[in-house]
Amino acid sequence: MNKFDAARSVFERLLETITVLLIISLAAVVVLGVIFRWAGESLSWYDEVASVQLAWLTYYGASLAALKRAHIGVPGLIAAIPPLYRVPLVICSEIVTIGFFLILAWYGYIVLIILEGDTLISLPFIGTQFTQSVIPIGAILFVIAEVLNLPQIWREATGQVEVLRYE
Repeated sequence: MNKFDAARSVFERLLETITVLLIISLAAVVVLGVIFRWAGESLSWYDEVASVQLAWLTYYGASLAALKRAHIGVPGLIAAIPPLYRVPLVICSEIVTIGFFLILAWYGYIVLIILEGDTLISLPFIGTQFTQSVIPIGAILFVIAEVLNLPQIWREATGQVEVLRYE
């Protein structure tokens, strides 16, 4: 395994760990919220925290899916295109995808600046900058995932290997 593959493996393990921890913590908060509501003692912070956790899970999970190339795609269509045309299409696709997430990261950072000093309504000791930091962080993680996939994407685009098909 070369250093690039090792880095990809470490990044994948990190995203998997974070995603699993987010799933477990979200499930725990939801179960806790249901138990307390059933007992007639609703938690004031439950809805807000669960919403933030779901957003975090979405961003980290999307980055993991990007790394595993598990987002909706059309590999059969890509495989049917001759390499002469496939290469420019794949390059354009990667530029658009990476460009979009870089813009998202930039504007996510601007949002963090705007939110300075704001806090959650139900938990005023938690800043909204912290909760919304997932936007630029998730976007950068997505870009990293795309960059780590570029060698495989290039091999597929140039016809060096078969286009991966997920069934």
